[in-house]
Amino acid sequence: MTQASAATERPRVAVLTRPAGRNEILAGRLSGAGWSSCILPALEIHPLPIAAADLPRPSGYDMVVFVSGNAARQYLDQLARVDGPAAWPAGVIAATVGPASAQALYELGCFGANTTVLHPGESAVSHDSEALWRVLQDLPQLPARVLLVRGTQGRDWLGDKLEAHGVAVTRHAAYLRRPAHWSPAQLAELRRWADAGVSATWLITSGEGADAARARLEAAGLADWWERCGFVLTHPSLARRVPQTGDGAACPAMVKICLPNDESIFQAFVAA
Repeated sequence: MTQASAATERPRVAVLTRPAGRNEILAGRLSGAGWSSCILPALEIHPLPIAAADLPRPSGYDMVVFVSGNAARQYLDQLARVDGPAAWPAGVIAATVGPASAQALYELGCFGANTTVLHPGESAVSHDSEALWRVLQDLPQLPARVLLVRGTQGRDWLGDKLEAHGVAVTRHAAYLRRPAHWSPAQLAELRRWADAGVSATWLITSGEGADAARARLEAAGLADWWERCGFVLTHPSLARRVPQTGDGAACPAMVKICLPNDESIFQAFVAA
């Protein structure tokens, strides 16, 4: 067998690190394209308890910005626990960073056909805070009061930008992200690939997720393997959180950057 054919037959392994419940459909598509998928969430989402008096209600704002579909789910769960199920208040705009997150909002049932949901379109160059800011700049005027719903950690770029333009911004943490536990069996599977010289391609969707995955691998003695892996990233800023070189400085790691939706991620993997 030639070296080229051996490389061609080497298994293609995708490690999908998004939170639990968000990887299965993508894993199925990758399986159909000849990939072996390992669903290995890097972070766990933990709801934060909150007293009724401390929970900001959407009716007190002109716009509520959700950094993700998960932020919307956690916030609406908080509202339901405190006030009971309720429709989204009329006249309060919802906004999020991309069409995938917007679709998640509509699926929650609180956002009816009359709710304005602002987000960057499918054809936007990126689906992030910068892209949403460009959408907000096209409004006749910025909302006076904005509630920004997020986790306990994350970028504060959009909140700072709004405040710099005179908007009163309230930041609300609806959930906590923690490094996920990886079982001995999961680590053993990664170790088998490392020992076999299989360089997996990792899906990385947040800086915290990249840091958590790297820390788990370092603790398991797999740091050298991580350096030889490839990466699909959903934002250019994540490139600094993953190895810049593979097996030595002369072998750069494969890094592909794509939009944070399943179709774009799938295409990035199959092109790897």
